[in-house]
Amino acid sequence: QVCASCHGPRGDSISPGFPKIGGQRAEYLESQMKAFRDRTRADPMAQAYMWGMTSQLGDDMIKKLAAFYSSQKPAQGRAGDPKLVQAGKAIYEGGIPGANVQACATCHGKNAEGSAAFPRLAGQHSEYLVKQLVLFKDSLRQGGSALIMHNISTGISFEQMQAVAAYLMSK
Repeated sequence: QVCASCHGPRGDSISPGFPKIGGQRAEYLESQMKAFRDRTRADPMAQAYMWGMTSQLGDDMIKKLAAFYSSQKPAQGRAGDPKLVQAGKAIYEGGIPGANVQACATCHGKNAEGSAAFPRLAGQHSEYLVKQLVLFKDSLRQGGSALIMHNISTGISFEQMQAVAAYLMSK
């Protein structure tokens, strides 16, 4: 019930301030909850919410929560502005070679399905995705793949972030 108050009963958050976690890979969810608990994933929202929420969770409970949320149906995409979605798809699939931005699909998968180490991005709130990219770019998110994402996001403009996020929300 505590998780559901922000992330929704099945991980289908309706608030763009909180990510949709239903259908996310169990390994990824487990690693993120442990990073919150251990305070190695640091960003303003983590410090304000998740550090406290996970501080009392043991490894067994984290594993159970990860199994529950990963077994849920992933979020369905929502249509966005066709031009923005198309521009975002081009960046997601091909990167921005002139700005040393590699294709997002390289790590997050052809269909933005994610992996054990990288999150599922398909169907995610576009506002949440843009916020995370800005945090990576400004080095305000620490831990995990933050350095990799900082290096990638350094070459992407805010408008390009919005385009990629619109594409991912539509998947």
